[in-house]
Amino acid sequence: QVQLVESGGGLMQPGGSLRLSCAASGFAFSSAAMSWYRQAPGKQRELVARIFSTGSTNYADSVKGRFTISRDNAKNTLYLQMDSLKPEDTAVYYCNAVRWNTYWGQGTQVTVSS
Repeated sequence: QVQLVESGGGLMQPGGSLRLSCAASGFAFSSAAMSWYRQAPGKQRELVARIFSTGSTNYADSVKGRFTISRDNAKNTLYLQMDSLKPEDTAVYYCNAVRWNTYWGQGTQVTVSS
């Protein structure tokens, strides 16, 4: 069955960096559009970044220039490099895959605080 397992979240000070990973299995990863979403307390889930099978990417305005999404098709793994973290980046981050159907991971908590 399809599995998306996120890792790499944690507590970081403002200005710091974290790298999230999403290990995928059970579907054709290289053909899927892969995304990172986040949901802060009391807010709706929002798209952070997306990478298509072609390698093209798009980002939310709030993270442009600070976050980088990438994928390793040989390892079936999606990444999100997060630099210059801000307190407003605090949220649960979810991995998302779209390949005929839509799949979600369980989420990983990112907290940015001094």
